[in-house]
Amino acid sequence: MRQRFKAEYLIALAGSVLIIYLLFTGPFRGVADNGDFLRMMNTIGLNYYDAAESYADRFFSFSHSRFAYDDLFRGFYPSSQILVVLVPRLIAGLVHGSYFDIRILGAVYALLLLSATWLIVKVGTKASYVTGLLLGAAVLFVFYDIGYLSYFNSLFGEPVSMVFMLLTFALGLRLAGQERPTPRGLVLFFIAVLFLVCSKIQNAPVGLAFALIFLRLRMLNGTGNWRRLALWLAVSTALVSVVMYAAAPKELKHINLYQTVFFGILNESPDVKGDLRDLGLPERLEVLAGTNYFQTDTAIKQDDPSLTPDFYDRVSHKDVLFFYLKHPVRLLDNMKYAAENSMAIRPYYLGSYEKSEGKPPGAVAGVYSGWSELKNKHLPHSLGFLALFYLVYYAGVLYEYFRSKQTAGRIAGELMMLLGLIGLFSFLVPILGDGRADIGKHLFLFNVCFDMMAVAMFGWAVHKLVLVLKR
Repeated sequence: MRQRFKAEYLIALAGSVLIIYLLFTGPFRGVADNGDFLRMMNTIGLNYYDAAESYADRFFSFSHSRFAYDDLFRGFYPSSQILVVLVPRLIAGLVHGSYFDIRILGAVYALLLLSATWLIVKVGTKASYVTGLLLGAAVLFVFYDIGYLSYFNSLFGEPVSMVFMLLTFALGLRLAGQERPTPRGLVLFFIAVLFLVCSKIQNAPVGLAFALIFLRLRMLNGTGNWRRLALWLAVSTALVSVVMYAAAPKELKHINLYQTVFFGILNESPDVKGDLRDLGLPERLEVLAGTNYFQTDTAIKQDDPSLTPDFYDRVSHKDVLFFYLKHPVRLLDNMKYAAENSMAIRPYYLGSYEKSEGKPPGAVAGVYSGWSELKNKHLPHSLGFLALFYLVYYAGVLYEYFRSKQTAGRIAGELMMLLGLIGLFSFLVPILGDGRADIGKHLFLFNVCFDMMAVAMFGWAVHKLVLVLKR
């Protein structure tokens, strides 16, 4: 039975059925634009299909399956998402010239997710067939939830982060589990890391941690020029991370700084003037406390020339970090606020359906949403719960890490530790880099890490139970 019905093929088949049902049959399910689509649309040559539709229909309330073709690179937003979207957009332009159907992009994400799922189950079956099968079932329940899949039919960058997080760790664990890993497998791991690191500017620092993983992978007994290749890939990953962060558009940095200070530090501050002094900023900016960059009724316009010498040139994210180190209670308050908004996989203020479906404006798809609803409605939304979750996770990882006598086992443990660290990093970055602005959506990668940790814990528990039953 195991040879005829391998767990990885059964789970991949089940995943394919779920994707076809949720994304390609019945009503169109996607995520409405909140204005973020424009960055990618300007880069890869798309525009809104209905030029005459109202603001209310174009943004927030309804999703869209059709986009008009336009000139390439009217703008540029540095992201690995460009490659993921541009290839299907160019191919579709040759065979389907009237409009671009976003479901073509959804199919690309679907193939990447299925590949990651296959690899994860393949790694799990090394422990036992049952472990691989139940681990795959957990992946289907969690990562095929409509809260995740609906992003595939959109131009948001979130699905790039998600599928390449899964692919990166699946490929990394696969390398660690092979007796003689090959350079080809190492290069595939490197490609997945690059797509993850470059998917969003805030992910760029994660590449430095993966550079250390490449250095550790040099210790494995790989084939060919394994050690030299691992060293070069470590250096390349670190360089790409630095370049990616440095390439962030100046306008985007200004937006993030504004949100971090005025909608983060100064939002509900007990001493606005004192905080401004600590940041080295003039007290006249107190009128902007609690405002965000996209408001139109601020006392000082966000692009007012006077803000350049008084604000944008005088403060950086380093100053924000030192401020929070000096005021840890304030950081803790914002962490509590983030925790309260940390369990929503998708933004519930963005509609899932096209207007033609006849659904109310802003209606959110509820089919196959067991995991996302469980998290959003039933798991505790508190910093204490997250701390306990991390404590349990790391207790298990460290237990296995110190039990392992082999280098490969230690590297696998270090990958799992890195998963938790990326989650912690993704939890803090929105606070330090964007204040409280749309923080639930900005915690998407944290949610992916949390869910991967939860699935890993489930798989570990199944593995231990199988061992007990065998005895």
